[in-house]
Amino acid sequence: MHTITRLSADDFRDSVKGLAGLLSDVVAGGASLGFLSPFDQSSAAGWWHAQAPAVAGGDLVIWISHDLERVNGTISLALERKPNGRHRAEIVKLMVHPHARGRGLARALLATAEQAAVRAGVTLLLLDTETGSAADHLYHATGWTRYGIVPDYAADPAGSLKDCSFFYKTLG
Repeated sequence: MHTITRLSADDFRDSVKGLAGLLSDVVAGGASLGFLSPFDQSSAAGWWHAQAPAVAGGDLVIWISHDLERVNGTISLALERKPNGRHRAEIVKLMVHPHARGRGLARALLATAEQAAVRAGVTLLLLDTETGSAADHLYHATGWTRYGIVPDYAADPAGSLKDCSFFYKTLG
């Protein structure tokens, strides 16, 4: 059983250190999340701090799972504010710490974000991930539809270009 908590703007500010530790650890482990190595905890904290206005404005919703030692996982839902796109949102930055993998946390975080999207009136979710990654397999297994692969879309932390799979899921 995983305890997953939605972060308020105040909770988010208090959680940046733990989120930064998680982000720097998963990037160090090779996760392709938009950052290149070396990527330390200070750089990760700076990235998270830059998300504060979106969290405070309600455009970015963040959940975490943690124990007494660290943040074990997170997921974010980026809501679309353009009038013609309010029916859609994007899943971003799904991360599970290496020591917490294999216990269903990624599935639980994804289900939490999907349920919140439904409650927010979202009917279409989008995301992208490295082709062939564990996340790629997770999305296939949880009912997401891959609608394309772009070769050499983004570099992994070591700087090697990787293909990217783009997915959608219809809700409701």
